[in-house]
Amino acid sequence: MAIGELTLKSVPSRTTLRGQVAEALRSALITGEMKPGMVYPAPVIAAQLGVSATPVREAMLDLVREGMVEVVRNTGFRVTELTNAELDNLAELRLLIEVPIMGAVAEACEGQMALDVAELRPLARQLVEAAEEVDLGTYVQLDTEFHTRFLALHGNSKIVDEVRRLRSYSRLYGLESLAATSNLVTTTAEHEQMIDLALARDRAGMETLVRTHIGHVRREWAMHGSS
Repeated sequence: MAIGELTLKSVPSRTTLRGQVAEALRSALITGEMKPGMVYPAPVIAAQLGVSATPVREAMLDLVREGMVEVVRNTGFRVTELTNAELDNLAELRLLIEVPIMGAVAEACEGQMALDVAELRPLARQLVEAAEEVDLGTYVQLDTEFHTRFLALHGNSKIVDEVRRLRSYSRLYGLESLAATSNLVTTTAEHEQMIDLALARDRAGMETLVRTHIGHVRREWAMHGSS
């Protein structure tokens, strides 16, 4: 089964072929190009990417460990489905982690940290451009980079790794539907607002905005997912 415009072009060349394939597949999973419940044979994906089936199988096994797909014996890999209850649980975990951490970053935002936060502004604007152009593959990569770089300013790499895992596992259900409206552009504008709040050292404002921002994932994106 074909998967949209699945390519390796946006993955850094220094990444291994297995890593490039994994990132391309992860992007397709997160944006919804690869549909929950569908089975995808490795040879079909390999042909679409122009690579052998081996790195595809290796990449898929990485995604199996992340809980994003499961092995279907002698057939391929099935995209796992998440219930609304599971999505609620994942969103709750993100709220528990990201709200206080982003608030702490805002409260401590001075000196070098303020400079690092300001450097995120071009990335926030690139996100808006990707949303306007409905370039969902680029959007997902930039969105993950923005949030993980912001969280990394707190200085705890374990938190960054966990949030990255939660984001990958929950995916962005309904992103295609949201992109068809103006809502994706509207919610994307919140990234630059986070920068402004951090530079103003507004902890309360940051925590409120992050809570709202994560709420979009569940209320607006995930509503298009499985039930």
